[in-house]
Amino acid sequence: MTPPISQDAVPAPAKAASYYERHIFFCLNQRPPGEDCCANHQAQEGFDRCKSQVKAAGLAGPGKVRVNKAGCLDRCAGGPVAVVYPEAVWYSYVDAHDIDEIVESHLKNGQVVERLLMPAHLGR
Repeated sequence: MTPPISQDAVPAPAKAASYYERHIFFCLNQRPPGEDCCANHQAQEGFDRCKSQVKAAGLAGPGKVRVNKAGCLDRCAGGPVAVVYPEAVWYSYVDAHDIDEIVESHLKNGQVVERLLMPAHLGR
C-alpha cells in the first residue's frame, strides 16, 4: 500500500506570466450629439500618440506594453480617460505632453503620474 502524499510535498502551481506586462486602454466612445464623451475630447489623438510613443520607446510587444482602444469606460465626466492594468490606474489627460509623461513614467518605469490621476468619484 502506498502511503498518502503529504501536502508539503506537492509543489504550488506556478503563477502564469502575463502575456503583456501592462495594458493601457483608451476610451474612444462616441455618444449621440449633445452627450459628453471621450471622443469629443481628442481621445483618438491621445491613443494614436501613446501607440506611437510606446513603439518608438521599444515598449510594444509580448512581455511589454499593449495599447488598446476601448468602448465606453463609463467615466465620461473625467474625459478623455485611459486606464492602465494590472495596476487599475485611471488617468485623465489633455495633450501630447500628458501622454508622453504617462508612457515615460508609468508604462516604461512603473511610476504613477500623480498629477494626471482621475478623481475616484468621477463617473459618467
